[in-house]
Amino acid sequence: MTSQLDSLRQTTTVVADTGDLEAIRLHRPTDATTNPSLILKAVQQEAGGALLARVVREHADAPTAELLDRLLVAFGVEILKLVPGRVSTEVDARLSFDTRGNVERARGIISLYEQAGIGRERVLVKIASTWEGIQAARILQAEGIRCNMTLLFSLCQAVACADARVQLISPFVGRIYDWHKKQAGKDWDEAAQAGANDPGVQSVAGIYRYYKKFGIPTEIMGASFRNVGQIRALAGCDLLTISPELLQQLSQAEGEVPPQLTPEAARQSEAQHMPADEASFRFRLNEDAMATEKLAEGIRVFCADAVKLDGLIEAARG
Repeated sequence: MTSQLDSLRQTTTVVADTGDLEAIRLHRPTDATTNPSLILKAVQQEAGGALLARVVREHADAPTAELLDRLLVAFGVEILKLVPGRVSTEVDARLSFDTRGNVERARGIISLYEQAGIGRERVLVKIASTWEGIQAARILQAEGIRCNMTLLFSLCQAVACADARVQLISPFVGRIYDWHKKQAGKDWDEAAQAGANDPGVQSVAGIYRYYKKFGIPTEIMGASFRNVGQIRALAGCDLLTISPELLQQLSQAEGEVPPQLTPEAARQSEAQHMPADEASFRFRLNEDAMATEKLAEGIRVFCADAVKLDGLIEAARG
């Protein structure tokens, strides 16, 4: 009998959402994604700790910011030995509202990969989906640096990313689910809000319908899952990036995972064209309390973990 993970692979590119090299080796994803929180977790494991020590030893006199990027790229290089596709490496979240800063750090990350013999076609540079981040991605994409727009919670963010012609977006499922569950409190009905009725699933499905209806080539990679039901409800999405724990559950469960999203159905949807200018973006984002709050929260969390990584780097200097 086919596992649900293998069945999912028939219609969706499976991506591992982790910096854990052993988990990537075990689950054989096509691509892998990382972020500051995942790298922070990974450096506290044996293999990750060895990478940190090596980076600091080989570049002892480099500024902390450079060492941080070198560490992220070191993980990426090791991951690319295990996956046939791409790795996503995140620009420092502390630059989320700095267009020029994002551009310069992204160029630096790509340069480090190229010095390691990795072509830019195998790297996605992750940038927060703020207005400033999206404009940085516009510049980078024009230079042939492919971008993965993260911390994306709303259609207006997705539309602005499409206008910037980014390579890929990562709309979050679980964090949207978290927000709505918290808002509902004791009135939350888990069974009624599962599967296609999950608010995070509905958000990604809406973006999928919009992109496919209007022929937008930007790839959609659902992210931030809380349970396998959310993953199954988005089968057919271009890509899904999944934690090792949920990959394990899918690999151990038998059965088919039929596609729930198809380009043919999406093209028949009633999605309406949305403007992508800055004023429309900021107004629509402001009107969406969930997206506004989760974007701000996500940036704060990634910044906090980047600061912790800085601390580990400094400690490794001795």
